[in-house]
Order: sequence, then C-alpha cells, then structure tokens
Amino acid sequence: MAFQIGMRIPPKLGALGMEKLSSWAKSSGIDVIDVPYYNEEVKNALESAGLEVGSIDGVGAVGLTNLLNADEAVRSEAVSALKNQITEISQIGGKTIFICLGPTDVTQSRSKSFDIWKETFPDIVKHAEETGVYFALEGWPGPAPHYPTIGCTPEMLRAMFEVIPSKHFGLNYDPSHLVRLGIDYLRFLTEFGEKINYAHGKDTEILTDDLYDVGILPATFGTKYGFSEGSWRYTIPGHGAVEWEKVAVRLDQLGYNGPISIELEDHRYWGTLEKEQQGIIKAKENLERIFK
Repeated sequence: MAFQIGMRIPPKLGALGMEKLSSWAKSSGIDVIDVPYYNEEVKNALESAGLEVGSIDGVGAVGLTNLLNADEAVRSEAVSALKNQITEISQIGGKTIFICLGPTDVTQSRSKSFDIWKETFPDIVKHAEETGVYFALEGWPGPAPHYPTIGCTPEMLRAMFEVIPSKHFGLNYDPSHLVRLGIDYLRFLTEFGEKINYAHGKDTEILTDDLYDVGILPATFGTKYGFSEGSWRYTIPGHGAVEWEKVAVRLDQLGYNGPISIELEDHRYWGTLEKEQQGIIKAKENLERIFK
C-alpha cells in the first residue's frame, strides 16, 4: 500500500502563512499538512493548493494542558473548550485531533493525572464519537526531570484503553519517543496497532558514547545537540535507529490508511527557513522510498 506523506509545520515555514506554505509543500511533493488550528480559511488554503488536512492540534495539544489540572473549575473550562473545538472541527470536515496529556503542574504524579483523566475523558470521547472525530494521543513523555505526560508507555496505555476502549480515543504512532524510552517500537505496533489513528515520521539516534557518560538520565552539564537530552537525539527519518521498512510492513498489515507525517525536530535542519525546507525534503525522500 502507498502511504501519503504529510508534515507538521515548523516555525520558519509557518511564518510564511498558510497560502505560501501550502504552495511550497505541494511543489515539494507533500500530500498532507498538520495544522495548529482549523477553520474555513485554513481549509480553503489547503484545498486551493491540492492538499489535505491531516491532524489538528487540540486544546493543549503541544506541551502541557489544563485538561489534567487538579482544580476542577480550571479543568472544566479546558474540557468545555476542547468539546467546542471538536464540534467546530467536525463541522468543516476535520477528523483527527492530535493531543498530548501532560498536566500544567509538572510535579503532579502520572497516577494522579490518570485518576483525573479517567473521570473527565469518557465524556469528551463520547462527544468525539457523536461528531465523528478521532483523537491521536502523542507519546511524548514531557519535560525532564518529572516526565509527567500520560500515555507514553505500554503500562499506562493498557490502563487507559481499559477505561476507554473506543477507537475514537487512539494513538499517534511516533517511534522516536519509543526509541528514546527504550520501548520496542515494533512490539508496540503488535500490541497497540489497532489503536493507531495517525503516524509521525520522526526518528531517534542513540548516542552510544554519551549513553556511557550519562546513562538514561538527562545530561547534567548541557547537551551537544538540539532536540536531545544527552544520550539520544531526535532526527529526520532514516538517520536514526528506526527500521522504517519493518514499520511500513506492519502498518500495511494493520490496515492503517493515514499519512506518515514528518515532524521536523533535528538540529541540522533547524534555525532558518532554508534548513527547515531542506529537512522536510530530505525526510520526505527518505520516507517515500519506503512508503510510496
């Protein structure tokens, strides 16, 4: 099966505006764009360029969110905002909401966050079911040293899917996070493959010399590279540990029919518009040799 290649929007490319970005993406062979918000203006810009919308960032999608706030009033406001967003997205044809689930209080334990989540999210997912929208939960573990985000490990995901077995609450498969956490990213597909609603094209290189120096802990005196904590660094697909050929076979067997969306987090392709463009194109070339 041939997969579409998509991209999240890095900052310099995003600064071009949606029309210019869409035009560049289409001319570069991109099929799908993930967007930070979705409205008629964004929809028209994508469609005019012959592109499709991919995932749409939900309330608190990137970073930390009040959806897990211990204050019920604060949490209730965030829940209402997300439900309203689900409705608005569905009305203009959006289907997939990308979300992270980390609390704004980074010292809050994952077990406490889980307890809050299981009380609030069933109603949110029911609303998603009613409107035909699907969640794609990102497995970013959150910032050091607490790593407060829930939904990053098989242990937590089993508990979450026991509470909410709905396909409308599913996963964004991003093997880069699994590699840095030491989780078998292929076994993960075997266990959770049917829950995958979206997929990112991002890789992780394990820096073996630095792993000797600091182990799995973040480096004490700073890192050598951007998008790194010391013993690993995020990279474009094909420059890390992920065997994308095996990922493609398994996604195909699972019947996944969404895009592979490039998430550009690689220090070599960062900081200028030209570097971002180079990184997206190089990542696309690496992915399309396998997925197209």
